[in-house]
Parts: sequence; C-alpha cells; structure tokens
Amino acid sequence: MSVAVAHHTRSSSALALEEGARQAAYRGTELVVVHVVESLDNDIAEANRAGISDAVEKALRAVDLPDLRWDVRLVAGGHEVTDVSAALLKEVAELGPDLLVIGARRRSPVGKAFLGSVTQNVILDAEIPVLVVKSPR
Repeated sequence: MSVAVAHHTRSSSALALEEGARQAAYRGTELVVVHVVESLDNDIAEANRAGISDAVEKALRAVDLPDLRWDVRLVAGGHEVTDVSAALLKEVAELGPDLLVIGARRRSPVGKAFLGSVTQNVILDAEIPVLVVKSPR
C-alpha cells in the first residue's frame, strides 16, 4: 500500500507533500506523488518530473524524512477541472493507496458557489479516504 499526494504547482502542494510524507512514514509505506499534465510529451514530462522531484525532496527535508521511499506518477488529463479530476481519480484507483492527500486553496463564497474545483470533485468522488490540507491565511 501507499499514501498518494495529488500534486499541483501552488503553495498548498508543498503542505500536502509534507503531510503526505508524514502519513506515509506513520503508516510505514511509500509516498506516491500524482501530477496531472495536459500531455505526456517527453521533454515536458521530464521537466515536470524534475521539478516535482525537487519539491518532494524539499518537503521530505522539511519534515525530517529524507529517506522515505517515494515515486512520481505523471498522468495525462487535460486542463479542464473535470478532466483533471477524472484523470487523478483514475490513477489513484489504479494505485490503490490507503489515503489520498490533496492541497486546497481558499476561495471566495462566489467562487465556491459557481466554480467547481479539482479538490471538491476529488473529495466527493474518491473511493478512499481523502485528507485535505489547507493553506494558512
């Protein structure tokens, strides 16, 4: 088993990576970072993988778990909220982790009412427990 972290390039992702690492260490399992991209073009994919790897290593150092086993999964999923959510949930279902950790950013009441979010879709549709990590104010 494993702990999966839904990764995105925003500040809440660093917090999600750190909490995902803590959860993986607590459970004695590996960390799997899932990042959805528009396409898996080789050059772009390798650049994404390198950047994500740096972020994971930084998060592991921040929580004093530099030896934790981890992996990065890049998944093609488009850029629309529903496409990204579906791609993320499909990959998570295939991985079969014990827990999914995802970051959340603060949104205005109007944004909550009229605009969907990947985090919201994942919380509602995931078949496994989801731990949401919010950015501080």
